[in-house]
Amino acid sequence: MERNFCQRVAETRVGNRINRHMNEEEFEQLKRRTQKLEEEVSTLRAANDTLRGDWHRAVVESAIDFAIIVLNSHGMVRDWNHGAERILGWTAGEMIGRLADVFFTPEDKLGQRLQTEMRLASTEGRAENERWHLKKDGSRFWASGQMMPLINPDGFHDGYVKILRDRTQEHLAGQELQAAVSAQQRYRDVLASTEVGFCVLELIFDDKGIAIDYRFIEANAAFEQQTGLKEAAGRTAIELIPELELYWVRTYADVALSRQPVRFEHHSEAMGRWFDVYAFAVDEPKHHRVALLFNDLTARRETEEALRQSEARFRTALEIETVGALYFDMDGKITDANAGFLRMSGYTREDLEHETLTWQDLTPPEWLEDSVKAFDDLRARGQTVPYEKEYLRKDGSRWWGLFAAKLLPGNVGFEFVLDITDRKKAQEALQESNVSLERRVEERTADRDRMWRLSTDIMLVADFEAKILAVNPAWTSQLGWSQEELLQKDFLALVHPDDLEPTLAEVHKLSEGQTTLRFENRYRQNDGGYRWVSWTAVPDEQFIHAVGRDVQAEKDAEEALRATEDALRQSQKMEAVGQLTGGIAHDFNNLLAGISGSLELINIRLPQRRFEDVERYAAAALGATKRAAALTHRLLAFSRRQTLDPKPTDVNRLIEGLEDLVGRTVGPQVDIEVMATADSWPILVDPNQLENAILNLCINARDAMPEGGRITIDTSNRTFDKRGARQRGMDPGDYVCVSVSDTGTGMAEDVLSKVFEPFFTTKPMGMGTGLGLSMIYGFIRQSGGQVRMDSIPGNGTTAELLLPRHLGEQDNTPAKAQPADAPRAGAGETVLVVDDEPMVRMLVVEVLEDLGYAALEAEDGASGLEILQSDKRIDLLVSDVGLPGGMNGRQMADAARQTRKNLKVLFITGYAEKAAVGNGDLEPGMHVMTKPFAIEALATRIKQLIVDS
Repeated sequence: MERNFCQRVAETRVGNRINRHMNEEEFEQLKRRTQKLEEEVSTLRAANDTLRGDWHRAVVESAIDFAIIVLNSHGMVRDWNHGAERILGWTAGEMIGRLADVFFTPEDKLGQRLQTEMRLASTEGRAENERWHLKKDGSRFWASGQMMPLINPDGFHDGYVKILRDRTQEHLAGQELQAAVSAQQRYRDVLASTEVGFCVLELIFDDKGIAIDYRFIEANAAFEQQTGLKEAAGRTAIELIPELELYWVRTYADVALSRQPVRFEHHSEAMGRWFDVYAFAVDEPKHHRVALLFNDLTARRETEEALRQSEARFRTALEIETVGALYFDMDGKITDANAGFLRMSGYTREDLEHETLTWQDLTPPEWLEDSVKAFDDLRARGQTVPYEKEYLRKDGSRWWGLFAAKLLPGNVGFEFVLDITDRKKAQEALQESNVSLERRVEERTADRDRMWRLSTDIMLVADFEAKILAVNPAWTSQLGWSQEELLQKDFLALVHPDDLEPTLAEVHKLSEGQTTLRFENRYRQNDGGYRWVSWTAVPDEQFIHAVGRDVQAEKDAEEALRATEDALRQSQKMEAVGQLTGGIAHDFNNLLAGISGSLELINIRLPQRRFEDVERYAAAALGATKRAAALTHRLLAFSRRQTLDPKPTDVNRLIEGLEDLVGRTVGPQVDIEVMATADSWPILVDPNQLENAILNLCINARDAMPEGGRITIDTSNRTFDKRGARQRGMDPGDYVCVSVSDTGTGMAEDVLSKVFEPFFTTKPMGMGTGLGLSMIYGFIRQSGGQVRMDSIPGNGTTAELLLPRHLGEQDNTPAKAQPADAPRAGAGETVLVVDDEPMVRMLVVEVLEDLGYAALEAEDGASGLEILQSDKRIDLLVSDVGLPGGMNGRQMADAARQTRKNLKVLFITGYAEKAAVGNGDLEPGMHVMTKPFAIEALATRIKQLIVDS
């Protein structure tokens, strides 16, 4: 684009000048030559570009008008095309392996032009070549071309390529025309050597002839740097800068219509820049085109503004009355001073203007010698070190000043002066008070000695190796140790063994310079007992200085308070048991009435052969049984002693499967919204218990919205550092958060603080047991997580379940298995059933036999282990956890696995201590089902375990 612009300049402006010295035919001949030059440059650049293709060899050899020469990194010829042979005269065989400066002129060899071109090509990517070169016959020709670096496919520098064209005739013709086109060349050089932005734009007018926009026709490389606009050619200003001010459109329209150039500086708010613009009309008037030469002045303007502000700040600084400033020449004459110095010295500005005042006039005789040395130092080093001296005021009085001087350009001295008279007076007063201060120090030292002797707190000085260097008499009165027994001894030998490790850590902190504010440990008394001591200690470079207060009485009081609190908690627990007895008995009586009544009606209807109602009565009994099981699970969760079956669980998939059940449970008046994070981490949790927890929270949310509303179930990944985890009462790490939010009535702060307490409920009598949230709390805590609940009256409630992230593999099996038909047993498959309840054992054995399994029975752990240690085939052990006879189900299973390594175990339990199943951790091949359970589910679980084995 720069060449197009230069060509138009040559045709429009410079052409006018040439017409004064040439006729029209000569001018047309000049134009044709110029055009030919541009075409040859384009051809040269095209040849250069084709070198980059895989087929460049054919192109290189066919370009006989171009000498294409490949050099290595040292300037030796590696390749020499036919064009080089034709133009330079040497064959490829003659040149390959020779230094390329053979075809450079002697003067270029002397100036190491070849090396210069290689350096420019390496650093700038391209080295232009317009100069005389030598042919083989010794003649000279004018060559035009460039040298570029070669980059191999691996991205490393691999030599250079030099492309030349014999332009002797054009060069000679150009010399003839140089005078005529000098203006054009100068203009082109300016554009090439500066970062001046250039563009040509075309005004756009509406139907009424009003300029409304302009389109960029072309722009040089500096245009983007100056404006920040990319790929502007062909696009309109409003398209590039939607909020561009109309000032620019109107200004350029005036230039296009009047054909009068204009130079101006203006700021564009839309672009955030200042510009210096020279605009002039180009091409025919009907095109309404304007060329711009411009510079981004933003940095200069900002610099000017910064300089202005700096000068303003400096002037403001010089106006500070507490700081004197003065200028002086090298003869010592004071040429200017600020108001602060004039005030300090007692002179006026009129004195400076009408009198010859020097720094010598301000200096007392006894200070002249030092001042002359400082002045000489200023001349030699350009500045002086700050120093103090006395000055003379106009009235002859003296004042102290702290000054520093600097030599400015033009041999002008500048000096800052601070009036330190008051400080000097204070120093004199300080010196006068030193005697009394020393006396006070002696008195305070005596006071500290008395405190050391009389204090009831024990004090010591020790080194960082714990060696005692000094102790006060309180060691004897408080702990019974004399000074002689302690000095040079190790104080760690007196520390209680249980407190030794934290004491060593605290000593290490002191050795690093940290201060101990309150550290407690137990020290041994002379009689062998121990007393609690609270220490405050500070270190210096060599020693530890510590003061210890006897806090044994406080510790005894804390222990008494703890015992009282334990008694109170036991009392509250007994009260809770009382509530539990009445409430649960009431609920179970209702459930048992439903079960027994349904069974009695079945017994009555069967003899009557009224079978149509039997299924309904059986369903009622089964429903009451499930409600009783759910109540039992709540009680176990509340006590944190239910047996969990944790599995790697995808919480999003679990909620997806639960969404329909939640919708049916809360009813159509409540909208359900699930917002699950796409990449939720897996968790290790009992999926059935988690479903129950989420369903309970949704039911509570529904009850809090009697007029309907929205429930939002959300999942997210959370990471808590030590501080965040400590605030929530859990370990730091990654957690998955399941939150249930509602738009209900919310809860007040006093109600919110009690929601996890057992039996606490805000529902009417008979509508809730008060165990729902406590059950959720117990389950989540037993799973290693935490529960949080936030609520604002009138704005709803949000419950958050935080469960630890599981880093193992994820279980992709469905959370529940509800087969329609129980699978049948294979031939010879045998199951050992161990349960102390005959009814349960009978039911399980009967079901197994109906399904084709061979069943063995045992009523306690000892008899079960005897069967397991025999040679009978046993594919699966089904056992209760709590068994009589001193051996529980887990212990029996562990003992059996000593001989049956791969024995599959299914624990069936209604209640089990954590210790009975290994503190909640089941070994591989061990599984748990909670009573009561569906017959189909039991059969499916048994078959699955046997098949897996």
